[in-house]
Amino acid sequence: MAYYEDDFLMISGIQHFVFCRRQWALGHIEDQWEDNYLTLKGDQLHEKADDPFLKESRGSKFIVRAMPIHSVEYGLTGICDIVEFTKDDVNGVPVRGKKEKYLPIPVEYKHGQKKSDHSDELQLLAEAVCLEEMLFCHLEYGYLYYGKTKHRTKVEFTPELRAMLVRTVNEMHQYWDRKYTPKVKPTEKCKSCSLRNICLPSLLKTETVDEYLRRRLDD
Repeated sequence: MAYYEDDFLMISGIQHFVFCRRQWALGHIEDQWEDNYLTLKGDQLHEKADDPFLKESRGSKFIVRAMPIHSVEYGLTGICDIVEFTKDDVNGVPVRGKKEKYLPIPVEYKHGQKKSDHSDELQLLAEAVCLEEMLFCHLEYGYLYYGKTKHRTKVEFTPELRAMLVRTVNEMHQYWDRKYTPKVKPTEKCKSCSLRNICLPSLLKTETVDEYLRRRLDD
């Protein structure tokens, strides 16, 4: 299936969707967003990584920052924090201005530490499938860099992870097509959500936001 550009979804939204489908829908469908200290820390970490004017060469590789990417097949678009083009005469692809072939390896920066879910891995894989489609290559791994631990983790793009990405992105597109914002059961995660004051999770236990507003207006 091929998606039109107007229906492309943000790759960064995958993390929000896995964390909470309602959070994703409020931010990406209803265009509501608020920052908290966690999102601001994440923005700060990305400032250097996403500087498109910073380019580096290190031995057999060169680094491109803030690289725009997209996938027609998955209906995704976004920006890679860092793509490390590593010399690879066997699996690499031609690069303009370079004599050798290079393989693009995505590196995603995260401000915290490794999560218990697969949201970071899925976001990284989404960047990889965009690179695969755009540059006609196959990528077997990428890297996640965590600011809290200052450690880089290698992520293998297994068939199981690829299948999980397909299911996740398909569900995101279904919500997007329906313009559907789901209800969710409040959990401990709500305390760290930047949209807590918009979502009003405590009201979801008894009534919808629309019902709450109508009741207050009637009062």
